[in-house]
Amino acid sequence: MKTIDYYNKHAEEFTASTFEVDMESFYQPFLALLPETAQILDLGCGSGRDSLAFKNKGYHIDAMDYSAELVKKATELTGIQVKYQSFYDLSEVAVYDGIWACASLLHCERKRLAEVLEKMLRALKPDGVIYMSFKYGDSDREKYGREFTDLNEQQAQELLAQFDQVSWVQQWITIDKRPEREEQWLNLLCKKND
Repeated sequence: MKTIDYYNKHAEEFTASTFEVDMESFYQPFLALLPETAQILDLGCGSGRDSLAFKNKGYHIDAMDYSAELVKKATELTGIQVKYQSFYDLSEVAVYDGIWACASLLHCERKRLAEVLEKMLRALKPDGVIYMSFKYGDSDREKYGREFTDLNEQQAQELLAQFDQVSWVQQWITIDKRPEREEQWLNLLCKKND
């Protein structure tokens, strides 16, 4: 809960530092795999930046976050009733064409990543698509009151290899889009095969 406390205390500051970041180059490979009327889940939506972008592009959006303060912010900024819910509690079945988990699963305990991915796959329709991003690395660490699960290519391969119904679409490394940051990110795009 330490991480959630951080976001509740710093919701304003977090929203200010992330909301204006241009994510268009990340949206394109994800959206290219979805039908025009796709139902998308923004899993761990934070400020609501990506939910709003997808909504403005005409997609149907559900969004959830486990920080009560960020849920308020995202609801206010997007006009979408964001759910106050943890990714550990995802229970939908075959509802979504795509699940967008941008910088959210990096707060999932490593030992529970496969469990959460299984829930995400269950929530997807056949041929559904998942985008996930993690800070690049191989450690579990705490920084400024938040707990992180970093991921590298090998760990990502091992995670997805646990699921027969998943195929890789794309994997790429980027530098943080915020001007004051130089961290690397691992971006993963995969598809549910049914």
